[in-house]
Amino acid sequence: MSTALAIAGVTAVLRDLLNDGLINHNVSGLLGSTVTVSALPPDRVVPVNGTESTQLNLFLHQVTFNQGWRNHALPSRDGSGTQRLSNPPLALDLHYLVSAYSAEELGSEILLGYAMQLLHETPVLDRKAITTALNPSPAVDTNLPPALRALADCGLADQVEQIKIVPDPLSSEEMSKLWTAVQSHYRPTAAYVATVVLIESVKPTKPTLPVLSRGPVDPVTKRDQGVAVQADLLPPYPTIQTVRPKDGQSTAVPGATVELTGHHLDGTGRAVVFVNDRLAVMQEVAALAGDSPTLLEIAVPALPVGSYHVAVKVLRPTESQPRISNHLGLVLGPEITTALPMTVARDGSGNASVTVTCAPDVRTGQQVSLLLGDRELLPQAWSGPASSFTFVVEQAPVGEHLARLRVDGIDSPLIDLAAQPPAFFDYRVKIT
Repeated sequence: MSTALAIAGVTAVLRDLLNDGLINHNVSGLLGSTVTVSALPPDRVVPVNGTESTQLNLFLHQVTFNQGWRNHALPSRDGSGTQRLSNPPLALDLHYLVSAYSAEELGSEILLGYAMQLLHETPVLDRKAITTALNPSPAVDTNLPPALRALADCGLADQVEQIKIVPDPLSSEEMSKLWTAVQSHYRPTAAYVATVVLIESVKPTKPTLPVLSRGPVDPVTKRDQGVAVQADLLPPYPTIQTVRPKDGQSTAVPGATVELTGHHLDGTGRAVVFVNDRLAVMQEVAALAGDSPTLLEIAVPALPVGSYHVAVKVLRPTESQPRISNHLGLVLGPEITTALPMTVARDGSGNASVTVTCAPDVRTGQQVSLLLGDRELLPQAWSGPASSFTFVVEQAPVGEHLARLRVDGIDSPLIDLAAQPPAFFDYRVKIT
């Protein structure tokens, strides 16, 4: 595959191709003047108040994605987006305008004719031509600017696809729009597409091991079981369908019981894996006693507050390796551990100070606030991990106020869903 220098490499190879062809056909002798090949925007070819020289100009006016290679590779990241699995190529088509400039009568037509003949006779940029164009002799290389010397390492000659030169017929309207956009006087022009340039990074990826067998190996025939076919729409492997706290809350707090329902959840070594990519947490928690194929329960560990995805890990009967189920989301929230209700008194300025402890500890970088009635209060300075926070209520209103702690937008439980009808927990702060 090529590097990001490949776009400039294609332009350099095409310019070298045109330049060598004009020399081989002695076009300079035919026109009686020196002929050059440039790769400039059209508005910079003819200098202001200058003389128009005899030259061909190669202008890259558009770069598009190649449709054939666009979705060729597998996804480059895993489901969490953190692990690079592959380096899919960036496949590009390069659109060029070949324009002829000359102050002599018929000079432009002669130049354009030779240029189109050269590109017609060279429909593919072979590897030898690319290597020769981008790796000049040492005597010439020392006189080149750094940008051109760097093109030798673009990898264009080694990419899987060779560069093909295809005419790109543009209508008079499209051509007029292009020349109007570059704000230059029109010159005889032909359009071409160079396809395809494959740019690929060289970042390290996570390798995968080859498959040893497709299922258990029969000891007699020495053949693997292969694909198992069953007349059932139910997958024959562990699958979780719901994850919810047993108390009906929308968030689970440390020590709460969480139910996971699904199928094929029975086996030995049953556990639930908690994963939070943002907090870099991956922890396995053993399931509570039981071996139901449709139900598994766990006690929530003291993990940081946040949104997790959980999966069941279980060693199924008759199997020798544990299986991991699909992943579902579970929100772990904070729990106020300070005894509530509590009473605090205002100071001489009318302010009240409220200290709240919580579980689990709050990490550095997480946002904490106390919702007291209809007010949201930010804590005094703290450093993580911390479980105790002090909040100052300025001009504190006298009376009782419901309190809940918010960490990263996740609130501690406030509603007793077991009550009929639902009622608030007695999590109150009384200000006197």
